[in-house]
Amino acid sequence: MQRPGPRLLIVEDEFLIRLTLATALAEDGFQVSEAASGEEALALLAAVEPIDLLLTDIQLSGALDGLALARAARRQAPDLPVIFMTGRPELAREAGSANDAFVAKPYLPSEVCATARRLLGR
Repeated sequence: MQRPGPRLLIVEDEFLIRLTLATALAEDGFQVSEAASGEEALALLAAVEPIDLLLTDIQLSGALDGLALARAARRQAPDLPVIFMTGRPELAREAGSANDAFVAKPYLPSEVCATARRLLGR
């Protein structure tokens, strides 16, 4: 019996991007949860099993952007790896833990999968 893969949460307000990433990551062996906003992501983080990786757009609709979401998630799990996706690389300078990675838009889903595997040591 195959062991379930790492759990990750994708936070992306653009449905087609989120769907494409979720499909690629699930095919790569990850257990994927999805949220369309930072607020929805916080509710999921409080309600589900702990995640192994957070994958978030920096610019999200709503009151909570990806940087604030990562800070909130790390209050529960300080070493949580985070992949930030952004079309504005200058925003990436605002974060920067050793457990962070940045993927510039546009990107290939395979690039995100490889980054996730790298951060999780797989």
